[in-house]
Amino acid sequence: MKFNPKYWPIVIGTTLAVGILLGGMLNFPDENHFLVKNNSKSKLNKLIDFIDKEYVDDVNTDSIVNLTVDNILAQLDPHSVYVPPSEQAAVAENMKGNFVGIGVNFYMYNDSVAVIKPVENGPSEKAGIKAGDRILYANKTKLFGRKLPNDSLFSKLKGTVGSEIEVMVYRKSERRKLKVKITRDIIPLKSVDVALLLNATTGYIKINRFAETTFDEFKAGLVKLKQQGAKTLVIDVRDNGGGYMEEAIAIADELLKEKELIVFTKNKKGTIDKKYATAKGIFESGNVFLLINENSASASEILAGAIQDNDRGIIVGRRSFGKGLVQREMDFEDGSAVRLTIARYYTPVGRSIQKPYSKGNENYFKESDSRFVNGELYEKDSIKVTDTLKFKTKKGKIVYGGGGIVPDVFVPLEIEHGNENTAYLLQSGVVGHFVFEQLDKNRNAFKGLTFNQFATKINATDAYFNLFQKYLFENGLDIKFTKTKPLVKRYLAAEFARQLYGEKYYYEITLKEDAMIQAILGKKSNAKP
Repeated sequence: MKFNPKYWPIVIGTTLAVGILLGGMLNFPDENHFLVKNNSKSKLNKLIDFIDKEYVDDVNTDSIVNLTVDNILAQLDPHSVYVPPSEQAAVAENMKGNFVGIGVNFYMYNDSVAVIKPVENGPSEKAGIKAGDRILYANKTKLFGRKLPNDSLFSKLKGTVGSEIEVMVYRKSERRKLKVKITRDIIPLKSVDVALLLNATTGYIKINRFAETTFDEFKAGLVKLKQQGAKTLVIDVRDNGGGYMEEAIAIADELLKEKELIVFTKNKKGTIDKKYATAKGIFESGNVFLLINENSASASEILAGAIQDNDRGIIVGRRSFGKGLVQREMDFEDGSAVRLTIARYYTPVGRSIQKPYSKGNENYFKESDSRFVNGELYEKDSIKVTDTLKFKTKKGKIVYGGGGIVPDVFVPLEIEHGNENTAYLLQSGVVGHFVFEQLDKNRNAFKGLTFNQFATKINATDAYFNLFQKYLFENGLDIKFTKTKPLVKRYLAAEFARQLYGEKYYYEITLKEDAMIQAILGKKSNAKP
């Protein structure tokens, strides 16, 4: 499958605009609560009824209502949003942390469902499904050649725990079709990508979002690392747009001493709710580093603020996104929901890190892009801070509110990734698609190799680097990696490792030369304090 050129501007030219839900669930009030008493509310209801009953042409009033809701919420703040039924189920599942299915990572390749890799110890792997298999039929439903959207594909493969599905697959490596019966089971959606040792005493945990299971995953990883001898902990929330506030608070509780303030919220009525650390933390001593970048938002910033304001650790990276609003999800009967901002949160010293949004949602999200122009992704001195929003931690360190968390140790973008084009390219799905296609052409090229043998083999050649350069050019992107060749080769090797051996090996390769990790370990003096 060729990567669609129309997505290149998104991949290369923009930063991730982050709007993330926070807080718990609340049933939306009963419909009758809205009737008659308020003239404006009554007017809206009557207008929809008039259109539905009297308008000359047939009109989908549901779409009108959705448009109205979107327009109303757009007048509030950038993070109060409406989620239609078609999206709500997928979002809820993602934040829950698991689903029931057959357990495969896949993508549509030439109109076929291609298995990138079955989930380790999942139903498909146990049934014999292999990477590179094409799923042609699910029971008797044809899946290939139909350009089915992902939600339709998922619905065919999901089911109830213990239910059985028969799939027909084409195994390209053996040039044959076979029928496989798979028993569906609970498939975890990991929010902690990896927990591993960087060296004998330094542990590393990567959190990709804050879902219902994040704290449990983090705690399990931290316990394992301590047993392996970790005395220093590196927590990576780069590109983590946030999620459930409670999960970030629980993680901070493991790092802070009893009665240290983690965060507090303030609602419309002025009610303040403070969250303090308890006595149960398992990593209340030992060095802590937190990695952030311009896409770290929401719950990630709560964790960063708690660590920074309590002088508990060092924040490394670039200024975070700047989202200090708390949402609550309120459900409608049709399966849709509205995420409404119900409070602001403040870091322990009283900072609001919410960036301004008075100029509208478009300018708000484009602010992240403007950081390229104003130079703050390259020089810490270019970060604009407001003296009137200056605060001091308990030990007297100066910190600022008004727009994200400013790191204690600054690592420029060009040191981390060479330049912004390379940075966002390597973080996109393009590399994964390219690697899958290369493996699909000759999966036996790496068959039987240990990870160390694989690493030696792939590092000894420029073949895949040259093919990747050609692949991009053929898909409409003329980027020359002359100055960033070692970096690109490393990320290509890491993606091969991920698809062949698993997630842990991806990070084992990328972290060895990671600029923020090097700043922490002191192997390079690229960081600017």
